Amino acid sequence: MTLPGGLTASVRRLRVHPGRTLIAALGIAAAAAMLGAAVTVAYGLHTGFDRSARRADLPDVIARFDDQPQQRVDARLRTLPNLRARSYRREFTGVPLDANGHASQNGVLQAVGGGRRGYAIVAGRDLRRPDEAVGERGVAREWNISVGQRIGIGNARLRVVGVAVSPDNVAFPLAKGPRVYVSQSALSPRIGTRVNIALIWLNDPSLLDQTLTQARAASFGVGGLRFLTRAGVRTTIDQAAGIVIALLVAFSVVALCSAGVMLMASAQAEVERRLQGIGVMRAIGFSPRAVVGQHVLDAGVLALPAGAAGIAAGALVASRPSANLLESINELPPGAALLGPLALALLLVVLLVAGSAALPAWRAARRPVVSVLRRGELAPVSRASRFPAGFLGMGMRLTAARRGRAFATVAVLTISAAVVLAMLGMATLLNGLRNDPGLVGKRYQLTVNAPASEVAAIRRVPGVQAAAPRYVLFAADSFLLGESLKVVAYPGDHTPFEDPPLASGRRLRSNGEAEVGTGIADALGVRPGSELAIELPSGREVRFRVTGLVRAFDNDGRVVYTRPARLLAADPSLTGEIAVKLAPGADQRAVARRLFAGGHPAQRITGGTTRNASFLSVLAALLRAVALVDGLVCLYILVQALALTARERRSTIAVLRASGAGRREVLLVLAGAALVVVLAAAPAAVLLELAVLGPAVSHLAASYVSLPLHARAGQVAIVVGALLVLAVAAAALAGRRLQREPVVAGLRSD
Repeated sequence: MTLPGGLTASVRRLRVHPGRTLIAALGIAAAAAMLGAAVTVAYGLHTGFDRSARRADLPDVIARFDDQPQQRVDARLRTLPNLRARSYRREFTGVPLDANGHASQNGVLQAVGGGRRGYAIVAGRDLRRPDEAVGERGVAREWNISVGQRIGIGNARLRVVGVAVSPDNVAFPLAKGPRVYVSQSALSPRIGTRVNIALIWLNDPSLLDQTLTQARAASFGVGGLRFLTRAGVRTTIDQAAGIVIALLVAFSVVALCSAGVMLMASAQAEVERRLQGIGVMRAIGFSPRAVVGQHVLDAGVLALPAGAAGIAAGALVASRPSANLLESINELPPGAALLGPLALALLLVVLLVAGSAALPAWRAARRPVVSVLRRGELAPVSRASRFPAGFLGMGMRLTAARRGRAFATVAVLTISAAVVLAMLGMATLLNGLRNDPGLVGKRYQLTVNAPASEVAAIRRVPGVQAAAPRYVLFAADSFLLGESLKVVAYPGDHTPFEDPPLASGRRLRSNGEAEVGTGIADALGVRPGSELAIELPSGREVRFRVTGLVRAFDNDGRVVYTRPARLLAADPSLTGEIAVKLAPGADQRAVARRLFAGGHPAQRITGGTTRNASFLSVLAALLRAVALVDGLVCLYILVQALALTARERRSTIAVLRASGAGRREVLLVLAGAALVVVLAAAPAAVLLELAVLGPAVSHLAASYVSLPLHARAGQVAIVVGALLVLAVAAAALAGRRLQREPVVAGLRSD
């Protein structure tokens, strides 16, 4: 096969210096790998819920209520004009489940009837007989259950015929208990005729609010009615893992930008390697436009295979951890749908590399031919006393002589190190969300399930600083019933127990006032001075005057703080708990034991998430994968910069070797050349993470709250130390090549 003339010339030029071509290809592949990993994580997590909801045929509304005869509930639902389809389930909680040596007393058993299921079968088949069961994928994975095995449900043992995924909740063990589906025919005739869940599909989902209003009007006599919409399901998922997903997606966006900068710098460095070639082309009559076109083609020919290999490697490294994370929240990986975004990423790589080669090639082609052929001389460095004497300082001066290239290397290294610092800050945040309630504005450490009359007794327990009744309920906006929100009420000032930062307005002062989280405030369009109408689960409505907006982490910012008087007047059956704030220095476990001894069992408050070890290990795998790719990129940047400096200064280094300098002295020269960019990049990376990347990731992840994403001093020290180690490693690699070259060859290089 004969290639076109320009393409043939590009391939031949790449073959002339295979080592140099390999280094350039590795740089493009490293940056592309970072891009591929970022695309894999961001696309998979960002589209996971919608993809899984479509696959599982998730209903538009999930209605929960007290046990009712199915015939009675169906008679009410049939009257809804916007109804497309409906099906029913009977849910049992606290069911003993066991399989393969694993057991749980908090199992969830859902008996499903006919009609649409609302879940997707990902292994095996669906239910057909009374002695069959379908397990949720989370329990099947954790308990190593495969199709055909038996699972114990109470005193019965049913055969597992399928594995299902439904994104209406997170998967076990992130969920409180394992979930199993059985047929309604597996229940006794008396029990099987009663249901407590209705799955509702609508003809026009945009009319959801009107449909919910009609459904509430038709539900007279149906107790404990609660509606959960698709948006509410997404919020439920967010309560368990949404902030983690948002953080990873936001981090991936930053990684995309960083990879783009690295690709541009790599392409520019490769053109600088070929300055003599540009001079020869100009000397024999090539126009500047022809020179630029040929170098753009060269860059594209190199970028296409290298970028494809890098993107494939990055996607491969990130795909398994990303899929594990999706499985933990009952969502499906993108599969073949990921190929489209990866193809666009490859196109972006080729365009970035080719485009980045154009500008330096154009600048070089327009310079005098003699200057280009000589590749420029070592420019004097002003205030040379800034650099130390000896071989180390000489290496620093060699790098500083090429100010433009040194600046580009520092910029790319700064971005790489700042991304690593942002990643470490995110890991610290995730750990804090798990363990530190103060991080999310909670100032109390224990809760006691007791009436308000026990507050005085709890306050007298040694180690308790303060205690107050705390009422919590989930409600909906009266005008947009699909917008669910969490209402938290304290009789007095809530800030000693929960103190989210005030974004605007003032704190509440009376029973008729409320502070609203910015997450729900943005959705409802309320501001200080607005009236907020809340429909309680009982169907009663209460109204409050909004006095302030708060940046609350709880419930994705979809939270309302108020006082309980109006809530109790609308629903006297509302019960609460007692929030317990410990005295400074008090031992949490000791206070909990004293409360238990006094007849008040206490529950420990952790952070804003309910993470477990397996879920954290999945996140750790993702962070390690990204860190590995970014570390390789940093190493490549340094090696590339040193290789280019060493090639340009072969004669200088050859003179040193001819004068008696050995491996140690050459290594010091190259180490100085690397250190000058590392010492400049390290503080710049810290500033970039503090001022730009940390706030950017925080805002992209959760605009309703300020997340502390800044790396700590110890983490900064680790990253700076790692950069210094990489500088030494890069110097050793570059020095090894120079040591193998004869001194005479270096002396003749000019």
